[in-house]
Amino acid sequence: MKLMSITKTNLGLSQFFNVPTISSSSNLLNLRNQPLLKIPTLEFIPLTNTRSSCNVIVCGLKGPRPRYPRVWKTHKKIGTISKSKKLVDCIKGLSNVKEEVYGALDAFIAWELEFPLITVKKALKTLEDEKEWKRVIQVTKWMLSKGQGRTMGSNFTLLNALAEEDRLEEVEELWKRLFAKNLETTPRMFYEKMIVIYYTRGMHDKMFDVFADMEELGVKPTTSIVSKVGNVFQKLGMMDKYEKLHQKYPPPQWEYRFIKGKRVKVPAKPPNESPDETEHDEQKLETRGAGEAPNDPDEEIDQQPKQVEDDDTIHSC
Repeated sequence: MKLMSITKTNLGLSQFFNVPTISSSSNLLNLRNQPLLKIPTLEFIPLTNTRSSCNVIVCGLKGPRPRYPRVWKTHKKIGTISKSKKLVDCIKGLSNVKEEVYGALDAFIAWELEFPLITVKKALKTLEDEKEWKRVIQVTKWMLSKGQGRTMGSNFTLLNALAEEDRLEEVEELWKRLFAKNLETTPRMFYEKMIVIYYTRGMHDKMFDVFADMEELGVKPTTSIVSKVGNVFQKLGMMDKYEKLHQKYPPPQWEYRFIKGKRVKVPAKPPNESPDETEHDEQKLETRGAGEAPNDPDEEIDQQPKQVEDDDTIHSC
């Protein structure tokens, strides 16, 4: 009787699992394998769509799982160049009112997840090439008010635009703030720009102050800075200071130029030389690099003043 009860309970389980059963015909155990239960499994089916080549898990009972596109990603990608052109076109037709310009710029970046710094920088470069200095000042100040692009390059762009618009008070205020904040790390181009601004406006005392700051901080001046300061010394009759300046910072004998993609060491030109002469000499250097070196350079030097005298006689006639 105990064997019969065991077989009845085991028959119910053996339909689903591989369990050995006991037959009642014989009093011996009869081990017999039962078929396994088929459970719906997961399969990997390759997609036929060409956009994605990965496999998607497909359920055997309910079909493929739906994939919805993400809301913040778009298939149409617009480059920064076209965006910068749109930004320039958006600004050009506006007036010079601050609220109107700032409102248009805020509307332009309203749907951006991050501040489009590269787009704004390219737009500023385009405005600089077109010499739209008022727009450069507006866009740069708007960018700085957003806490973006606070670099020395952005400050130099703003300084240059303010100088081109003859807003000298704002230039001096920006220069003092930058110089006080970055006393020992101020780039040399800022000193050169301020010396050029004061030199063109005849503000010699302030130019000497900037040059004195350069010497105190150990910033080596360029040849253009030395030539401008030396010219002012000559105008004011300070020949002793002019001689000391040239003894301390003598003109370089050599300089490097790129001719046909190669860095070439050439004799340095004096700072007072006209640009026409430098272009003529550059053409000579290019011909030398191509293998057409002059036979007698002394003869060419002697022939140049003769040509100038002939030209003078023609103009005098």
